[in-house]
Amino acid sequence: MKSYTIQKNPFVVPTTDGKLIEEHHGKASTANDAISIAHMIAPPHWSEPFQTPEFDEYTYIIKGRKQFTIDGENIVLEAGQSIKIEKNTRVQYSNPFDEPCEYLAICKPAFDFNKVHRE
Repeated sequence: MKSYTIQKNPFVVPTTDGKLIEEHHGKASTANDAISIAHMIAPPHWSEPFQTPEFDEYTYIIKGRKQFTIDGENIVLEAGQSIKIEKNTRVQYSNPFDEPCEYLAICKPAFDFNKVHRE
């Protein structure tokens, strides 16, 4: 048995808002409950409803910009920047800008739609 796993076919999460979500490791792709790693591209002028997840979420911006609304504060990250958002924090993710935003999202424990608590 190998002591590593190469992911060549990530699970593409179906969306209706134009956002690309490719989960490389996590509950949907590899049945890993401990951590999830996803490559994402948020289209221009995209946003999600507020949510209060039961997991920590780390985001690293590859290209473009992404906005995070936390406790009434708007935080904008650019390529090369990252953020950790603690579990049980009310947050809204958005891309109000004119260009796509490409980023990596890492959730610990793994992203679970039943534990994201979207409004």
